[in-house]
Amino acid sequence: MSELILVRHGQASFGADSYDKLSPVGLRQAQILSQHWQALGEQFDACYAGTLIRQQETAAALQPLVKSESTVIHAGFNEYNGDPLLRIYLRDHAIHEGFPAGLALPIKDRKAFQLVLEAATQHWINGTLQADSGDADFESWKDFQARVHGTLDELMQLHTGGARVLISTSGGVIALALQRALNLPDNRVIEANWMVHNSSVTRLVYGRGKVSLGCFNALPHLETPGLRELITFR
Repeated sequence: MSELILVRHGQASFGADSYDKLSPVGLRQAQILSQHWQALGEQFDACYAGTLIRQQETAAALQPLVKSESTVIHAGFNEYNGDPLLRIYLRDHAIHEGFPAGLALPIKDRKAFQLVLEAATQHWINGTLQADSGDADFESWKDFQARVHGTLDELMQLHTGGARVLISTSGGVIALALQRALNLPDNRVIEANWMVHNSSVTRLVYGRGKVSLGCFNALPHLETPGLRELITFR
């Protein structure tokens, strides 16, 4: 049996000029995971990451554990772009669903941001976010789902014979990997997305035409006294 080991990137820089970069906490989370695995003698045959900076910075911290010399960059592991989802939701739905008039991006309050994102993604999955000509950066839920499932299948066909493949990616991708293994309905996938911790580990075990879940959202490197304060969702 072979394994895909998916790691959610460390904490990104929420509220900063560029979200797409690890915060100091995020960098430490990735480094601690790398040190934890090195202490256990873990080794991986290959490493993949999406094109996002936070994914690649996390992969760089894990690279000493990988037999191949460099991380393979694959856009199939990119997170969905939340900006158009939020923008369309605020434009077309928010005021009708109890959010204050004038609410606009960027939303820097974490609680308010999460509430709006949850509402926006529910519309996204239901197909009720309607992109217009100014929303060229919008990716539909079905397209995102097909992209991630297709990329996972691609790697499972490429890496066989007991291969262990490390993937540095994001929460939405990991939630769809969970769906791939457990055949979850779409509305349960986005619920799983909100549960994925920064630097957490999810394993898919595959072979002989089967895909199973080895573990989901594990944090063995942070669940010790003195490190639990580093456990974050965003």
